[in-house]
This record gives sequence, structure tokens and C-alpha cells, in this order.
Amino acid sequence: MSVMTVDKGTALRTSEDVSPGVSTDFLDGLVGYRLRQASNSFMSDFAASMADTGLRAVHVSILSVVEENPGVRQGEIGRALGVARANMAPLVAELEGMRLLRRTTDESDRRAVIVRLTKAGEALLRNCKARIEVHERRALQRLTRSEKETLLRVLKKI
Repeated sequence: MSVMTVDKGTALRTSEDVSPGVSTDFLDGLVGYRLRQASNSFMSDFAASMADTGLRAVHVSILSVVEENPGVRQGEIGRALGVARANMAPLVAELEGMRLLRRTTDESDRRAVIVRLTKAGEALLRNCKARIEVHERRALQRLTRSEKETLLRVLKKI
């Protein structure tokens, strides 16, 4: 078995390094198990990479969508990210409270909320993106460029 685990901001280790001799043959053949293990590893390292920013992965995702889509509606962000409507408003309010986003009413549809990054949001997102690049390199260091491209292509199919 070759599951990656976090080692405090250093290279990710595999479970072979942590638990040699423990058989997980059945689990290793399950896509869901492997996806979950990879996700756990990635999210642990991501959290360590973002620790002093006060942001979680969902926050960075929201900021990224807003950056790529200036003037996007709050509901569109939620649909793009698969965030339930009931969860989206508190998340955006949280980011607004951190002064990273600004919400305004859409003049063409007063029921809709338009979201834009603030200058502070732009700066913090730039910082986060640089950290994420380091995190991704560390987490995927055992993959070739071709393997990474294949992995992304396969994950998009799921």
C-alpha cells in the first residue's frame, strides 16, 4: 500500500514508511478508499500550508472563482463549487467579515448578490496561490508531469 501522509510541511510519506508489513490488499483495490486516502493526505498538507491565513479550502475556492469571474453572483459561485445554497451565504459573509470580499445587490435583479474581491482579498489570494503551488509540488513529487495530467483527466471523468 502506498498512501501518503503529512509530515509537518516536509515531503509527504507513504503508509509503507509508517506501517510496514500491514496488509491492506482488499482496500488497495477500492477506488473510493484510494481517493479518500489521497484526499486526506492532500487536505492535511493543504491545511498546514494555509494554517496562518485563517482560510480553509472552501474559502480559497470561493476567492478563486470570484477572481476568475469578476461580478459573479453568489448563487453562481455555489453552483460552480457544489456548495449548498444554505451554506454559501454564511461562507461569503465570513469572507466579507474578513474584508476579503464585498457583496452588492445586482442592479438588474435586486434579489441577486454580486461578489467582488477587495484589494486585501486579491493580495491574500495571490499569497495562497503561491502556497498551493508549493503544496501541490510537494504532494505530487512522485508523479511525472504526464502522470499528473493523466490523474487530472481521470478525476474529471469521475
